[in-house]
Amino acid sequence: MSAADQLSPSRITPLPVSAAPRARRRHTWIALSFLLGVLLPSFGAGWYLYAVAADQYASTVGFSVRKEEVASPIELFGGIADVATTGSSDSDILYEFIQSQEIVEALERRLSLSPRYARATGDPFFAYDPAGTIEDLLNYWSYMVRITYDSTTELIEVRALAFTPEDATAIATGIFEESTRLVEKLSAVAQQDTIAFAEAEVERAVERLKAAREALTGFRSRTQIVDPTADLQGQMGLLSTLEQQLAEALIGADLLRESTRASDPRITQADLRIEVIEARIADERRKLGHDGGGDDYATKLAEYERLAVDREFAEQAYTAALATYDQALAEARRKSRYLAAYIKPTRAEASEFPRKEVLLGLVMFFLAAGWAIAVLVFYSVRDRR
Repeated sequence: MSAADQLSPSRITPLPVSAAPRARRRHTWIALSFLLGVLLPSFGAGWYLYAVAADQYASTVGFSVRKEEVASPIELFGGIADVATTGSSDSDILYEFIQSQEIVEALERRLSLSPRYARATGDPFFAYDPAGTIEDLLNYWSYMVRITYDSTTELIEVRALAFTPEDATAIATGIFEESTRLVEKLSAVAQQDTIAFAEAEVERAVERLKAAREALTGFRSRTQIVDPTADLQGQMGLLSTLEQQLAEALIGADLLRESTRASDPRITQADLRIEVIEARIADERRKLGHDGGGDDYATKLAEYERLAVDREFAEQAYTAALATYDQALAEARRKSRYLAAYIKPTRAEASEFPRKEVLLGLVMFFLAAGWAIAVLVFYSVRDRR
């Protein structure tokens, strides 16, 4: 069969008469669903945003916690103690505090947040119901207050929304003041803990010094020696003198034996002198510990040196504890931690919120997306039947 015969009018199968009206009905339903599902809700949202929604004004405040670090007197003198403070960052604490129920309750008492947030009486969506609970107010607070926190620089920026510029500025100022109170409270608690710790260290150092001095005093009373080091020098001098006298006595006895008879009484006297000097030298050496013994001079000297070292260490610890205590008192008298505002609470001249264009665009986008998905699903299911 030729191509001309295939394309002849007698060979073309005509479409059913009902196909075109059915396609037109489908287009009509699609257009109607787009009108009802997208256009009308978008028109309603636009009417609400531009005709009903109350204008909101923003006030911004930015701050950070500043600390003054001062070198400890113990560090300056190379001591053995110091006061160290560790813990979470104050900025982290503030970030959580601004989102907490505590600050909401505080500002509710100070500024009456509920009436301020309920000013937009004709706005059913953005206005706050003053009959709500504190939990409702906290939930509303999370929408009206936005916090930006940079953990690297520890800078906090807060944006507070309200229905009048004055209310927005008052709320931002209240947030800054309550944050300042929290920082001062944290600083006071830290200072009290530091002072209490320093006082306890001073008391412990005093008791330790007393015990060291009492032990040294007991040693002196028992041994009848005030300073064994000085006494040792005297003992060594005496021993040296005795050894010199012994040498002279030995030489003298040898000279007598060579120059006189053996029965000469002077030889007997010289030998007796030598024996006495040797006995004295032996006794002095026993005192110095050369011959051992538990109560010899070496044992007493070792005990004295140990007690002296304990007393010296206790005195140094006491001096360090006093310096730390003085530093803690100085820190308590001055403001070492404070809140510095790098952006003071601003006052708005024009309403920037709610962002009507953005909200309307989002509403239209999600409505159109939902409508398109619904239409595709509906006709996909229908065509499979």
